[in-house]
Amino acid sequence: MTTPPPAPTTRRWWVLAVLCLSVLLVSIDNTIVNVALPTLSRELSASTSDLQWVVDGYTLAFAALLLLGGALGDRFGRRRVLQAGLVAFALTSALASAATTTDQLIAGRAAMGVAAAAIYPATLALLVTTFTDRRERATALGVWSAVTGLSVAIGPVTGGLLLELFPWGSVFLVNLPIAAVAVVAGRLLVPESSAPTVHRFDLPGAAASVLGIGLLVWTTIEAPGHGWGSATTLGGYAAAALVLAGFVVHELRTAAPLLDVRLFRDPRVSVGSGAIALAFFSLFGFIFMITQYFQSVRGYGTLTAGVATLPFATVIGVTAPLAIVAMRAVGTKLVVAAGLLTMAAGFVVATGTTLDSAYWGRIVLAMVLMAAGLGLVTSPATEAVMGALRGDQAGAGSAVNDTVREVGGTLGVAVVGSVLSTVYGPAVADGLAAAGAPAPAADGAADSVAAGLAVAGQLPGDAAELVRQAFLDGVVAGSWVCAAAGAVGAAVVLSFLPAQHRVAGTAAQPRPDGAAMTR
Repeated sequence: MTTPPPAPTTRRWWVLAVLCLSVLLVSIDNTIVNVALPTLSRELSASTSDLQWVVDGYTLAFAALLLLGGALGDRFGRRRVLQAGLVAFALTSALASAATTTDQLIAGRAAMGVAAAAIYPATLALLVTTFTDRRERATALGVWSAVTGLSVAIGPVTGGLLLELFPWGSVFLVNLPIAAVAVVAGRLLVPESSAPTVHRFDLPGAAASVLGIGLLVWTTIEAPGHGWGSATTLGGYAAAALVLAGFVVHELRTAAPLLDVRLFRDPRVSVGSGAIALAFFSLFGFIFMITQYFQSVRGYGTLTAGVATLPFATVIGVTAPLAIVAMRAVGTKLVVAAGLLTMAAGFVVATGTTLDSAYWGRIVLAMVLMAAGLGLVTSPATEAVMGALRGDQAGAGSAVNDTVREVGGTLGVAVVGSVLSTVYGPAVADGLAAAGAPAPAADGAADSVAAGLAVAGQLPGDAAELVRQAFLDGVVAGSWVCAAAGAVGAAVVLSFLPAQHRVAGTAAQPRPDGAAMTR
C-alpha cells in the first residue's frame, strides 16, 4: 500500500474537514476537562494531586506514544490507524465518564491518551499525502493549525455549558458522537496511504522512544511537587537523557529506524520544531494561568470563563491561514520570528494587569497578541518541518511535530506553574498569617488560589484581595517567563531557520515566472 494519487480538488477539502474534526476531538480534550476539575474535586473527593493526574495522565500517555503512533500509521496504513484511534477514543471516553473513583478516572484518561496518540499524527500525515501541491498543502496546514488554537476556547465553553446542564461525565460522553461522525466520514472520504516500503519494525527504537519521552514528560509534570533541584527531578531528567541518547545511537545504527534522526540536521526540522515547542510552551502556560485568573481573580463562572477566551480562538482562527499568505510573501523565517515576538509582546502586555484592569482592554489586547503570534508560528513552522520530509516519512515526521507540541506544552505548564506557585505561595502564607489566620490554615492556603480564597473568606478585612493580588503577581512572573521564551525563540529563528524553500538535496526551486520560491 502506497501514497494514493491526488484526490479531486473538491474531495481534498472534504478530507481536510474530516482530519480537522478528528484533531479537534483530541485537542479539545486537552482543555475541556479543566473546567470540570472543581466538580470532580467535590463529587469524587479528589485531592489536588489527583486532579493534576486527571489532566496529566492524558498528556503523559499522549506524548510518550506519538512517535510510535506515527510509525504504526506509516506501516499499517494511516487511515486504518486513525480510524482505530477514533473508535478507541470513543470507548475510553465512555469508560472515563463511568468512573466512580479518581483512580478509575485517571486510568480512563491515560487510555484516552493512548488512543489520541494514534489519531493526531495520522491526521497530519494524511494531510501531507492528500495535498501534494505545495501551495495547497500550505493552505491546508494553516487551517489544520488553526484548529488547535480554536480548542483553547471551544473546550472551556463546551465544558462549561455541559456542566451547567448535565453531570460531569458529559464532558467525556460528548466525544462519542463526534468520533462517530469522524469515523463514518473518514471511511467514505479519506484515502488510505502508508509508506511505500515496509521494513522490519524497530521494536527497540519504539520501546526507547516511549520510555525516554515518558520519563521526560513524567519528570516535568512532577518537578514542581518534588522541587526542580530534588534528587527525583534531577535523576528523572538524567535517566530520560540517557534513554533518549541511547535511542539516537540506536536509530543511527539500525538499517530500518523508527525515526531517521538525521532529519534534525536540516534546520527546517530542528529550528521549526523548536519554534513550535516554544509557541506551545507559552500557549499551555497561558491556558494554565488564564483559566484560574478568570474564575478565581475575576470571579467568573465556568461558562463565562470559557466565553471570555473566545477572542483568543477567533484571532487564531483568522491568523493561522493568513500566516501562509505572509509566508509566501516574505518567507518562513520572518513570519515565524514575528509570531514569536508577537506572542512575547502579548505576555509583556499581560504583565501590566492589575486587579482593576478591564476585560475589554489590557486583557483582551494581551490575548489578541498571543493568539496572533501563535497563528503566525504554527502553520509556517509546521509547513517547514513537513516540507523537509519524503512521503514515506510523513507519519514519523508528523509524530515529531506533534511530540514537540506536547512536550513544549507540558514544560510550559510545569515551568509557568512552578514560577506562579513560587511567587504566590510565600506571599499568601505570610499575608494570611499576618491577617490572623492560624499557621496550618495559612500554609494550606499556599497550595492553590482556591484554598487561599477559602481561608480568606473566614478572615475580616480585605484578605481575599490579598490572595487575588498574590496570585496576580504570580501570573505576572509567569508571563515574563513566557515573554522571554518567545524573544529567545525569535532570535534563534532569525539566526538559523532558512527563508528559502528547498527540495531535499537541491537549491531553491524557481517558480515558472522565474522568481525564487520562498517560505
